[in-house]
Amino acid sequence: QVQLVESGGGLVQAGGSLRLSCAASGSTDRINAMGWYRQAPGKQRELVAGIGNIRYVGRTNYADSVKGRFTISRDNAKNTIYLQMNSLKPEDTAVYYCGGSYYSTYYWGHGTQVTVSS
Repeated sequence: QVQLVESGGGLVQAGGSLRLSCAASGSTDRINAMGWYRQAPGKQRELVAGIGNIRYVGRTNYADSVKGRFTISRDNAKNTIYLQMNSLKPEDTAVYYCGGSYYSTYYWGHGTQVTVSS
């Protein structure tokens, strides 16, 4: 089994920054990619940024809405991924979830709230 634990959410003013982290534990060899998703009230969960594991060098993916503002990174020794969020906008307000994928199987954290005020 795989466990994912997010941290780093909070309240920030528009234009500010936050750094999210997600630590994976358990059967981490059953994860070939990880990513950040978000879900605002009444909206569908969407992919924000994704990154491959050490076997997929340099593989990252970003939603158009965050490209140039958010950066995903990883620390393989710690089994942890990060999401550096800069120039935050009120529309970024959502619950942010860490996800890990193993082909068609997904693992989810419980989410961390990010609120951006104007």
